[in-house]
Amino acid sequence: MTAVTVRVPAKVNVQLAVGGLRPDGFHDLANVFLAVGLYDHVTATSADRLTITAEGRDVAGIPLDGTNLAARAAVALAERHGIAPDVHLHIAKDIPVAGGMAGGSADGAGALVACDALWGLGTPPADLLEIAGGLGSDVPFPLLGGAALGVGRGERLTALEVGGAFHWVFALADGGLSTPAVYRECDRLRREQGTGDLAGEVPAPVADPALVAALAAGDAHALAAVLANDLQDAALSLRPDLARTVATGLGAGALAGIVSGSGPTVAFLAAEEEGAAKIAAVLGSCARVAVAPAPGSTVLP
Repeated sequence: MTAVTVRVPAKVNVQLAVGGLRPDGFHDLANVFLAVGLYDHVTATSADRLTITAEGRDVAGIPLDGTNLAARAAVALAERHGIAPDVHLHIAKDIPVAGGMAGGSADGAGALVACDALWGLGTPPADLLEIAGGLGSDVPFPLLGGAALGVGRGERLTALEVGGAFHWVFALADGGLSTPAVYRECDRLRREQGTGDLAGEVPAPVADPALVAALAAGDAHALAAVLANDLQDAALSLRPDLARTVATGLGAGALAGIVSGSGPTVAFLAAEEEGAAKIAAVLGSCARVAVAPAPGSTVLP
């Protein structure tokens, strides 16, 4: 085998509950991930050294060196097995860059699966998840897809049941938002509001039972009523223009609109496929339609 291509999904956070700032600089999370049918494709090809290329929307902002999560994933997997990370990685981007949909994390997950297959390693899934968790909080979930609750930094996953299809419209924004910057703004807003920002001052994050039940029932109306993102106010503070996007989507008939993760992508939940098409038509060229749940990282024939 000289090349392996892996399809890997984007995610939307249907709940992102953020605890207080920990001494190590991270936050405890209750993060309910839902994989959606927007995909990057990561191709691993035999090579005599590690190189990386990319194509697609906004790839000018992607590092093509050892700091790229896909490259880091290849190195971490190779180190686990005591081999050289000799591979060329090519990323075909369809997930927004720095858009709050875990595009970089998806590429890391895709590279793990692609390199594992290319090198014939047969790494157990639990070990791949462990390696992924060491790369970043959002990297394990694209391995699994479907829906899952992430706790700790979001990397410890429990699969959740999804009882039907959910129709989404994603409004892509020009430019990205730095995830660390959004967390810092969340902390600042909490201090400004007098609630405190440290662990012990902020309630411990927990998954909403009503949200978990709505996913299991496949009930879009019930899910829309409980979508929640503790980072949304921070994202809107840094990008006030996103409030207009939210209002436009809601005015077009969305059941709910929410900033996806740290933003700036805004996710709109529709009642059905026809409703999603109408919302997308109003939003115009920035809109992408996708259905959830989507499968995790998949080796293509």
